[in-house]
Amino acid sequence: MRAPGTSTSTGVSPDEAGNEIGAAWASGVPEAAGAGSPVAGEDLLVGHRAPAVRHLLSIADLGRDGILEIMRLSDAFAEVAERPIPKVPALRGRTVATVFMEPSTRTRLSFETAAKRLSADVMTFTASTSAAVKGESLRDTVETIDAMGIDAMVIRHHASGAPLRVTDWVGASVINAGDGTHEHPTQALLDCYTIREALTARRDGAVPADMSGLRVAIVGDIKHSRVARSNVLAFAALGADVVLVAPPTLMPASLEGWPVTATGDLDSTLGGLDVIYLLRIQSERLGEVLLPSLDEYHWRYGLTRARADALKRDALIMHPGPMIRGVEISPEVADMPASLVTRQVRNGVVVRMAVLFHLLGSGVM
Repeated sequence: MRAPGTSTSTGVSPDEAGNEIGAAWASGVPEAAGAGSPVAGEDLLVGHRAPAVRHLLSIADLGRDGILEIMRLSDAFAEVAERPIPKVPALRGRTVATVFMEPSTRTRLSFETAAKRLSADVMTFTASTSAAVKGESLRDTVETIDAMGIDAMVIRHHASGAPLRVTDWVGASVINAGDGTHEHPTQALLDCYTIREALTARRDGAVPADMSGLRVAIVGDIKHSRVARSNVLAFAALGADVVLVAPPTLMPASLEGWPVTATGDLDSTLGGLDVIYLLRIQSERLGEVLLPSLDEYHWRYGLTRARADALKRDALIMHPGPMIRGVEISPEVADMPASLVTRQVRNGVVVRMAVLFHLLGSGVM
């Protein structure tokens, strides 16, 4: 198993900037206008420049500076989301296609909502109602969609590296919405933004400089998780100390090159955590019996009420969804004030607005 963000025969090419550690976090709040100001969102977009890359396939494509820019833009669009009419003409005349070859609720609806709030036109493709069920290849599918004159293609596919291949076939910008067990970069970005937001609220509006000093545990099916790979890159780039927690059968065969430590003992890590990030057990990807039972997994690795009580008083609880209550997390813990699961979904819209604007925007609000 290669380090997250590195290339495979079908994976995404690495970017040295994606491995930089200790990135600073800009607050994104202009001194002349507070977050509630009618012009705050516009002020945050001043100085935005088009990115050096046209696609977002991996967190490594952004690197430190790109992550910082997405955080800054997300602040602008968070202000937009609070308006009576949460819509701006930033992408008027642009067309965004969502191409999902796997089922999705949060990611697809989040991207489509983000595009519409930017005034882009949206085309929705779902494999179950398309010519793909008749045997049409991925290449023919995306070339057909691209021929309709789109500007960006948001793609989810069961094969790792599929979005990279699509960049060879289309002229549109390609955004990876999850490819196999490889990466899910926008999930990592919204997770970073959610942590930043929660810490800011707890510090009476003081935005943390970065994630230095934070200890984050990612718990669960690391082996099959594209979310884990993207989050490792993003959290480490922002200076966090990341520990992976999983049974040996759900841990990658090798962690060489990963900026993490690893353990199979969840209980020994709880007291030192600032964030505990739980992953879904991906039964559809297991392919073999890797767990004695889901009940035993919950007993050893689920976030029960007793384990939640062992966390720091102000520790944050996160999950990318969909949650399997009673397996990865107990129902009562999922609904605790420390749980940011719903907040992650909400922030997914503003962060994906920022990503679309970063790749396609003209700077006009």
